[in-house]
Amino acid sequence: MTGNGTGDTEALREEIRRTRVELGETMEALAAKADVKARLKESAEQAKERMREQAAQTVARVRGQAVRGAGLARAQAYEKGELVRAQAHDKGELVRRNPVPWAAIAAGAVATVVVLMIVRGRRR
Repeated sequence: MTGNGTGDTEALREEIRRTRVELGETMEALAAKADVKARLKESAEQAKERMREQAAQTVARVRGQAVRGAGLARAQAYEKGELVRAQAHDKGELVRRNPVPWAAIAAGAVATVVVLMIVRGRRR
């Protein structure tokens, strides 16, 4: 011990103060663990927040896929439309350049109709 004893007394007081602080913290921790209702509520809130985040991420992902799919469909439709237009233009040019086969087909159709009318007229 020291000569006047004040050093040991101060050290003891400091140790008692630290022990009280630690004891207070320990009691708070125990009280928090013992409060089951509050722990369940906090756990439920955390689960809700996780579900909200997952839902938002899923919605964003689905919207992104829908936009990409729509863009792809739009591009494919445009390409097919261009192909059909080009083919129709080519066929139109073919008929304009060489109308004889089409005229022959039309004449054959007219002749067939006339023959059918004559045959039906004779049956009556």
